[in-house]
Amino acid sequence: MTRVGVVTFPGSLDDHDAQRAVRLAGAEPVPLWHASDSLDGVDAVILPGGFSYGDYLRCGAIARFSPVMGEVINAANAGMPVLGICNGFQVLCEAHLLPGALIRNDVRTFVCRDQRLRVETRDTVWTCDFNTADEITIVLKNGEGGYVADPETIKRLEGENQVVFRYLDGNPNGSVNDIAGITNDRGNVVGLMPHPEHNMEELTAPSTDGRKFFSSLQRYLRALVG
Repeated sequence: MTRVGVVTFPGSLDDHDAQRAVRLAGAEPVPLWHASDSLDGVDAVILPGGFSYGDYLRCGAIARFSPVMGEVINAANAGMPVLGICNGFQVLCEAHLLPGALIRNDVRTFVCRDQRLRVETRDTVWTCDFNTADEITIVLKNGEGGYVADPETIKRLEGENQVVFRYLDGNPNGSVNDIAGITNDRGNVVGLMPHPEHNMEELTAPSTDGRKFFSSLQRYLRALVG
């Protein structure tokens, strides 16, 4: 069975939701503590949403130096699938596993809503079960979700198919080019601001579009073993 590690930092609040989503997708969630120097032999890692270390300095800036992140960085650079959700996306940027940064929403308020997205590429570990140009609905909740990067980086992301999701029906936080999520050039590390772990069941969400993030991971890992 696929084992997916879910990191808990002080201030994480969606770690249990992420573990439940992994379980609903038919994989085994493995809790990983921020102070650990082991990934416990997992096949993939999720950095969940929340307010790691109280979001002091900058969102994700302290979490980036947690002992477990040293292991995550090494594993990601070796090809392990890593998904950063909301605060997890911020941590990935602070850890330089993804380029750019997340800043305070341009509307200067916390935004919480069902957000429509367009899938810009299926060429990642976490989106290979989607089709390019699929329109999906995923819960969004953030106060510092505006994605920014220098013009050269934005040009590279756009030109090299590394923008994974784009906001539809209005930009909720001022992200450059309506960018909601990006990937590294290898496609194994993905970060996005919306929360797919909250879109797993019809009873509690307007869609089950979040399931395809996890089925994508399973599809990728099955392909690895033939």
